[in-house]
Amino acid sequence: MILVGVIMIYLAIAKHYEPLLLVGIGFSCIVANVPGPPDVPGGPAVSALLYAVKDGGLFHYAYMGVEKLIIPPLIFLGVGAMTNFGPMIANPRLVILGAGAHLGIFVALILAKMLGFTLSEAGAIGIIGGADGPMAIFVAVKLAPHLLGPISVAAYSYMALMPMIQPPVMRLLTTKAERQIGMAELRKVTKLEKIAFPVVIAIVVNLFFPPVAPLITMLMLGNLLKEVGVTDRLSKTAAGGLMNVIIIILTVAIGSTMAAEKFLTFQTLEIVVLGLLAFLFGTASGVVTAKIMNLFLKTKINPLIGSAGIASVPIAARVSHIVAFQENPKNLLIYHAMGPNLAGVFGTAISGGILLALLGVN
Repeated sequence: MILVGVIMIYLAIAKHYEPLLLVGIGFSCIVANVPGPPDVPGGPAVSALLYAVKDGGLFHYAYMGVEKLIIPPLIFLGVGAMTNFGPMIANPRLVILGAGAHLGIFVALILAKMLGFTLSEAGAIGIIGGADGPMAIFVAVKLAPHLLGPISVAAYSYMALMPMIQPPVMRLLTTKAERQIGMAELRKVTKLEKIAFPVVIAIVVNLFFPPVAPLITMLMLGNLLKEVGVTDRLSKTAAGGLMNVIIIILTVAIGSTMAAEKFLTFQTLEIVVLGLLAFLFGTASGVVTAKIMNLFLKTKINPLIGSAGIASVPIAARVSHIVAFQENPKNLLIYHAMGPNLAGVFGTAISGGILLALLGVN
């Protein structure tokens, strides 16, 4: 596990794979596996970190912020303050891709149930496929809190490694000609539309999807602070200083759960594999959905943006842009890919809300 932590830090530094996530997770993973004295007299050596956790130290309270669902809504607040929903508003048909890229959630859920997990556990594992870390934590705490550690590790690790995971699937399912498709500039979205959007979405989500309302409400509040133009101080704080602090706390909390005695179990390995399959199927279903849409559209869309329908903002959109740029340096898809990428956030929220509602969780 110490080697795993070192590899994470290497990928962050050398490959620039989401360093804001991997450096903190990798470092905490290393610390969590430094051997210390026995937990009980005469017992086996355990992680020195265990004592900090037991004594109510920093790692303990960092994890409590995740477990008590304080950190996930604050992350959404910061994400909302950094996000421009203009691409999704300008081209609403791309919302379909935000739904199409979530097949992985249900594939992982079904496979988890077949492997012997309970339905609640399978639902918590399946939501990894939405590629939305805070939502994965939120659903896991509600459905299977005992699996929070491996689920959060899988969700955030795979999010950071999406530049490795997604491109092979995207290239396999598309032709060179499809990857080179250019897309016209989107219409300009008015300020009124941008201000109305978070208010309307917050109302709709609170009415129809109350189980996930805390997360989406904070996402919309952060976005409203950004768009109104009179709360710059609050917007900059949410997107800047506060978000940076939350990321440090989050990565420390996640990495600290990666002690070998807890992480290297067959059940955890099953969850990690299921999470990977969920990401692969989600990426594939997004690309295939875009290809199906092209059968009915006069103006074709680049199917690479379908993979951005996975909710990881803006990582998935960036991967779509990079793969397209490698095929055609004049093809700039980042703004177009943000449309389905942002729609994917709502797709994951709806999927999570449905799971929580069906399983009787409020």
